[in-house]
Amino acid sequence: MDVYEAVRSRRAVRGFTDRQVPREALERVLSAAAWAPSGSNVQPWRAYVVTGGPLAELKRRAGERVAAADRWDEREYEMYPPVLKSPYHERRSAFGAERYSALGIAREDWEARQRAAAANWDCFGAPAALFCYIDRDMGRPQWSDVGMYLQTVMLLLRAEGLHSCPQMAWSVYRKTVAEILSPPDDLILFCGMSIGFEDATVSQPRTGRAPLDETVTFVDGC
Repeated sequence: MDVYEAVRSRRAVRGFTDRQVPREALERVLSAAAWAPSGSNVQPWRAYVVTGGPLAELKRRAGERVAAADRWDEREYEMYPPVLKSPYHERRSAFGAERYSALGIAREDWEARQRAAAANWDCFGAPAALFCYIDRDMGRPQWSDVGMYLQTVMLLLRAEGLHSCPQMAWSVYRKTVAEILSPPDDLILFCGMSIGFEDATVSQPRTGRAPLDETVTFVDGC
């Protein structure tokens, strides 16, 4: 699979089979992803890969919190600005409308939306998950490095025939994740990522992208 095809075919998959992900494939992906760019080669990411019994236990504990309507953990970073201005607000709203429409969920059906969101903490059925942390002393440029690392991981997973779904949603159950992983106190959980083989029987709508002229300006010389 060439790079263009990996980019085009990568998407947030929210339905996986229970087919196990080979450990060798994950090792290949994460070994290669270490070459992702980072300022001054700081490499500010710390990844934990969870499978088997530990992942099943994490899903169980998260599921118990969902069932009990347990209050979310306070996020350690802001996911979105308090006021999301145009055109970002419209893009986010369009995503929500497309996603829930594909699931047959009406905009006003809050309970159904909550049930759909709860699938996050089952990793959408995926048999493998990655949890990415960053040192809390790092600044915005290093958070950008982490994003480039995660994108590299997701593209390499496509080269292995695997799919993924990055999930900042795990940040609100960060204490439950910490119970399983025992990360050092100086790390912040940025996101989880479900990893596995796509379940072709699950509807996987592909959200659109802004046209090139909305996001790119060419400044040509003569």
